Amino acid sequence: METIKQALKEEGVPRELSDSEIEKLLSDQCISTFQRNKLEREAKKNWDLFYKRNKNNFFKDRHWTTREFTELLTDQTIDEEKQISNKVLLEVGCGVGNFIFPLIETGCKYFFLACDFSPVAIDILKRNPLYNEEKCKAFVADITDKSTFVNSIDSFGYIGNIDIISLVFVLSAISPDKMSNAVDNLFEVLRPGGIVLFRDYGIFDHAMIRFSEGHKISDNFYVRQDGTRAFYFTKKNVMELFTKSGFQMISNEFVRKETVNKKEGISVPRIFIQSKFCKPKDL
Repeated sequence: METIKQALKEEGVPRELSDSEIEKLLSDQCISTFQRNKLEREAKKNWDLFYKRNKNNFFKDRHWTTREFTELLTDQTIDEEKQISNKVLLEVGCGVGNFIFPLIETGCKYFFLACDFSPVAIDILKRNPLYNEEKCKAFVADITDKSTFVNSIDSFGYIGNIDIISLVFVLSAISPDKMSNAVDNLFEVLRPGGIVLFRDYGIFDHAMIRFSEGHKISDNFYVRQDGTRAFYFTKKNVMELFTKSGFQMISNEFVRKETVNKKEGISVPRIFIQSKFCKPKDL
């Protein structure tokens, strides 16, 4: 509740809320500790079920990434002495490959590492005709767990050699008390001077407002009908998470979109946060 009140007072509030929307957000009650712990225990199972049910048909391929993140088209993040063919991009929370495969199709010369903590998602990704281990290496890992995430990347020989990490609609699915572990681990594997490209749900997004009673886990953190979870960030949330782990902020802004439902004749406001953070070069 305090997060909502603070966000309403901050400069650059992502959108105006109606009195009924404010009242709804402030009156929502959190689920029980038992329910919250159960969702945490079953997080991987719920994402496995999601991918078993939806295969590769749910998320659209992300053809917008090079428009929003020009670093994917240039060498500005790469040391001059590093050959183009040796650039490495790590996609965290890759799902079934909706981020990397459009880039591979365009001839992007990065070598791609792709991880997800759902074995079902990784299996679907590896069965894509575009998957080729000369261009891409997909593996199962929990980014909040150093023993599986950092050690996996170390075993591939890429610790400190990753140029770009993409973190797109991933951190929001993680319990807030584990987010700092995830960002710490990203900092460890990224090379000095490398960057993180971040995009995720922003506070007061339409999806946040429309959750019914019984879906609030904690401030800004909600559970969907299928058991998967979503956190809605303020700019302060994102900035503090990354800077406390040692990153330098390049940009951190709300992105406002309108989603139009032509069938129902309605337009709803979508709020995202898009950010870039850099690991200092002098480390």
